[in-house]
Amino acid sequence: MESFIPQMEPWFGEEERIAMDDYLGHGGWITEFKKTQEFEQMIAEFTGAKHCIVVNNGTISLTLAALAAGIKAGVEVIVPNFTMIATPNSIKMFGAKPVVVDVEPETLCLNIDLVKKAITSKTKAIFFVSANGRYPKSGIEAFVNLAKENNLILLEDSAQSLGSFYPNGKHIGREGLIGSFSFSAPKVISTGQGGALITDDDDMAHKIKRLKDFGRSGGGNDIHDSIGWNFKFTDIQAVIGIEQMKKLQWRVDRKKEIWKLYKEQLKDISQIKFFDQDIKNTTPWFMDVLANDRENLQSYLKEQGIGTRIMYPPINKQKAYNIGGEYSISNLVGEKGLWLPSAAQLSDNEIIKITNGIHQFYS
Repeated sequence: MESFIPQMEPWFGEEERIAMDDYLGHGGWITEFKKTQEFEQMIAEFTGAKHCIVVNNGTISLTLAALAAGIKAGVEVIVPNFTMIATPNSIKMFGAKPVVVDVEPETLCLNIDLVKKAITSKTKAIFFVSANGRYPKSGIEAFVNLAKENNLILLEDSAQSLGSFYPNGKHIGREGLIGSFSFSAPKVISTGQGGALITDDDDMAHKIKRLKDFGRSGGGNDIHDSIGWNFKFTDIQAVIGIEQMKKLQWRVDRKKEIWKLYKEQLKDISQIKFFDQDIKNTTPWFMDVLANDRENLQSYLKEQGIGTRIMYPPINKQKAYNIGGEYSISNLVGEKGLWLPSAAQLSDNEIIKITNGIHQFYS
């Protein structure tokens, strides 16, 4: 029997096992230390950021970005209605109010015209989410300018965007005051759990480091100049992350090849619609499409040994939020959005098997 093709799986190899064995064999303390610093340096160099600070997960990274930027309880923060629920949850955690705004049909990034209408006297920030590594059709510069004009903070939730760049050459996550990445199991590289913050602002970096380490005035002492918590990383994760970073460029290139092959194989299927992806500058994290008769397609593919996953439902319709209003694009994604198998280790033959299955279903 042929093995099941999952929608996504992490990819750890012999290199990670050897590195872990080597680290543990040399009496490492396991807690956050030199390996963590090495991992942070690799991310900073890859993205071109002045500072990188890693934390325990990609939701806390968003919370810390908001807190460091001065966002407080009671203020409003604009977030896309299509996003992983971590984006609004991260600020709701300390009492700020997420205000959902619909997204562009082409990219699923925030629709700037709707953002302009959502700004009130209580708005403090915009949380821009680069959906699947994409940037907005309006251009990120339009958001930078809008934030400046309205005295707002622009933060970037780039959880899905490691390896994706804006057309101006800057890595996604570097146009806002702070950018955030995630290393959870399905991401391009993974440390199981983990998040990273990048910034070119010295003051922000200083604040984030204090917030994640009890507000300590310096490493390892018990003098606390400010309030902080414990959101530290571990050297165990960093050892894995370092080996994963060495493989990042190859994975970025492979993800682009996978996307191109899917697009080519499915070009004649009118029931499948791809989103705009600038394949030169950006890296698709998941292979996302709008699919007609989605549930039956999923069932059919599952019978063929192929896993898929429904894309995020609109935030406003999640029971946890239950916000009124009409959000046509994120609603459409909630009805038709589908993630096809997207792991970097997919072979061309497996992609052909998947696309043949889609052809058979619609024919």
